[in-house]
Amino acid sequence: MRRTVLSIGLGLALVGCSSEPSPSPKPACPTEPPTSVSAQAALQDAAVATVTVSGAVEGSFEIELLGEAAPIATANFVNLSRCGFYDGISFHRVLAGFVIQAGDPQTRKNQGDFSGLGTGGPGYGFEIEPPADGLRYDPYVVAMANDTRANGSQFFVTLAELDAQLRATGTYTIFGDV
Repeated sequence: MRRTVLSIGLGLALVGCSSEPSPSPKPACPTEPPTSVSAQAALQDAAVATVTVSGAVEGSFEIELLGEAAPIATANFVNLSRCGFYDGISFHRVLAGFVIQAGDPQTRKNQGDFSGLGTGGPGYGFEIEPPADGLRYDPYVVAMANDTRANGSQFFVTLAELDAQLRATGTYTIFGDV
């Protein structure tokens, strides 16, 4: 299998504010997942995340965040984005017609196949939020990648209609749409 390395950086466009990337200086990265109370505060001004891609492919795309559908996962993504956690990491899983996956901080220093690829995270996990009613794994949905027990920092974007397949193999929290 041929791997295409795509480095990413994330900035948040805030509703009612400018579309500048995350604040500078950046806040410290979280050491634990958001609570239901802190999630509401994190999501207050967060509606869209802009993913900037460089490397084999150049460009950007926007993720509409679904904070009401998955408040903990969305707030976790927002908090990690704001602190720069995702800056310089790679889409380490690029499978045409299936998904692209990122969120492993080990890909900042390691490229290609390496021991532990896809196992890195923020140092904590949090409960999987089942997809909200009406949400499906349609093309360009953004969901948390997990070990079937807990979420962390890894996420994927579907590249095809995968609802039947992903619902049958596990539950992945849907928190955005490209």
